[in-house]
Amino acid sequence: MTTNDRIKTQASCADDFDPDTLSAERAEHRIEALIRPVGGCEKIAVRSALNRTLAEDVYSTVNVPAHNNSAMDGYAVRSSDLPADDSTTPLTVIGTAWAGRPYHGSAQEHQCVRIMTGAKIPDGTDTVIMQEQVECVDNMIHIGPGHQPGQNVRRAGEDLGIGEIAVPAGKKISPAELGLFASLGIAEIKLARRLRVAFFSTGDELRSIGEPLAEGEIYDSNRYTLHGMLARLNVESLDMGVIADKRDALNEAFQYAASMADVVITTGGVSVGEADFVREILAETGTVDFWKLAIKPGRPLAFGTVNDALFFGLPGNPVAVMVTFYEFVQPALRRMMGQSDVRPARFNVPCQSRLRKRPGRMEFQRGVLKVADNGSLSVSRSGAQGSGMLSSMSSANCFIILPTASGDVEPGDVVCVEPFEGLV
Repeated sequence: MTTNDRIKTQASCADDFDPDTLSAERAEHRIEALIRPVGGCEKIAVRSALNRTLAEDVYSTVNVPAHNNSAMDGYAVRSSDLPADDSTTPLTVIGTAWAGRPYHGSAQEHQCVRIMTGAKIPDGTDTVIMQEQVECVDNMIHIGPGHQPGQNVRRAGEDLGIGEIAVPAGKKISPAELGLFASLGIAEIKLARRLRVAFFSTGDELRSIGEPLAEGEIYDSNRYTLHGMLARLNVESLDMGVIADKRDALNEAFQYAASMADVVITTGGVSVGEADFVREILAETGTVDFWKLAIKPGRPLAFGTVNDALFFGLPGNPVAVMVTFYEFVQPALRRMMGQSDVRPARFNVPCQSRLRKRPGRMEFQRGVLKVADNGSLSVSRSGAQGSGMLSSMSSANCFIILPTASGDVEPGDVVCVEPFEGLV
């Protein structure tokens, strides 16, 4: 083979198939094999726990609800007084039960108690008739047929019983959990410590916002994108800025980042350019599990370790940074936080656009997921799909995931979509 032939056949990021690349599925498995939840936890007030990860199971110390109570405004009656046929039954109202102010007497045969939602079921009664389903005259009510014993009654402990797990370890705390903890009288909970992530960009062409641009220079957008995605995960992040493509500077940055953080993330510097020193540094101070993935965009993704820290080397193109973060970095960080549910939701919907694709790589195209007036879902392309075009990422709300072996998509074809973080 001549030198010219070798040049023409050398694999590049523009190729649809490269035998040296790793599939997305195999990359996910390799990442999972290296991940371990971080050690350490802290006890904090419930109000401060939103979006954090629960470190241990929380058990219920009370029954929820604490007592049998009414699910409706109406009348508490004895089930033995319910009409057995098409007749009506008259009952005498002997009092009222309020939420927080129970009725302290006991209902006897052919007696009932006016009851409000949430009020304790009075002694002697076991069924609640909605107020709209009775005829009331003075202190008497008349109930007709069609009612069932025990209806409209919330039983003590039917939500949670004493000793049951209320919230399992590994759960990401949402507003619902905050309310649940409060309903149990819990003021403080034990959480996994916050993950520490250091990140920086590499490239002599990059400048930070506020600096003047010389010819050929660009502003570094990737660190701002990373900051936003990390902030959503509620991690402790260390933005180390732009590091020049100089071996000593990069080596020093890697060493500092690994000493300060659990995870080191870089953007740029993991391709095949002559000025890229990342490979050399990692060969001396860490390990590299893989360099290239069979995906588009995001082919030059590196994963490994730097000293004791996990390392993700993301591509330099802005959209590729977001794709690789959402698909590989974010699930890994969540697993390190101790969370049990780490993968994003995916489902199939009809596509309204024609999508171009050649077999050989899994593609993550940007899409707009819409809900029609009849409730049906569909997706369309959000614009040009170049890996440097953040505008089409900004107008998108999901990825359209096209499998490795698939080709072009025609309007009406069903495709797999993955909504962005925060949409669902």
